[in-house]
Amino acid sequence: MFIHHVYFWLKNEGNEDDKAKLIEGLKKLSKAETIKKFYIGLPAATNRDVIERSYSVSWLLFFDNPADQDSYQNDPIHLKFVEECSMLWKKVVVYDSIDV
Repeated sequence: MFIHHVYFWLKNEGNEDDKAKLIEGLKKLSKAETIKKFYIGLPAATNRDVIERSYSVSWLLFFDNPADQDSYQNDPIHLKFVEECSMLWKKVVVYDSIDV
């Protein structure tokens, strides 16, 4: 299993229309063939020193293997998402991991 977790910070923090556009873009992106499961998330209301809540939207993806994730990076659906939505975010952080 290959896990790809992406965190987005919107340029216009708190802008609900921009957040909705990003979420709609992620829903379209979920159609990429190599994605096994996906989750779109918003920061939870939890509040402890170790919790990062400054992001706007998170995108959690599960792939069968690293090769499928590599294929996803060049999938036309992914490239179109970046083209159509990249103007919405000011920062993106990605955490990739593999199961043990």
